[in-house]
Amino acid sequence: RRIGHAAAQLVAAADTIILDSGTTLAEMGKSLNISEPFTVVTNALNVASQVGALPNALVILAGGTLNPETLSTFGPQAERSISDHVVQKAFIGIQAIEPELGLTDTSIEIAQVKRAMIRAARRVILLADSTKWQRVAFAKVAALSAIHTLVTDSDLPPEARKAFERLGVELIVA
Repeated sequence: RRIGHAAAQLVAAADTIILDSGTTLAEMGKSLNISEPFTVVTNALNVASQVGALPNALVILAGGTLNPETLSTFGPQAERSISDHVVQKAFIGIQAIEPELGLTDTSIEIAQVKRAMIRAARRVILLADSTKWQRVAFAKVAALSAIHTLVTDSDLPPEARKAFERLGVELIVA
């Protein structure tokens, strides 16, 4: 909840953003309080519903195959839909972070959508708690260098902080 709230503070009026799926992103959606119009592209049904209820939000939902576990879309249609946009900021979640392998997730299809999100954004903001560090999932998403900002918790180990700082990644501890 704290990570999602801290990330929501990074959204400004008139921003165009991508919001990934996942529990932390859903918490971010609950914390958005923008008084001016802004645009959200998402593949997450729950995030689209939450943010779509805000009076100043324009929500673009990426089509595709429904993942019933995450209530999000994936596959070539979702990837194409996201790739059609250029946004200021992409807020993404991840299953695992390892210094050499970078960001990994549970399936190739999910990884492809996350890569499209990263390509579409001028600034990539990763929302990940400390338990993701030194873990590896099945599918490669991106190198750590693809991230501009990491929003995390205070339990992130010192070696993780150093790895991100060496890459010039801004750290926000919630």
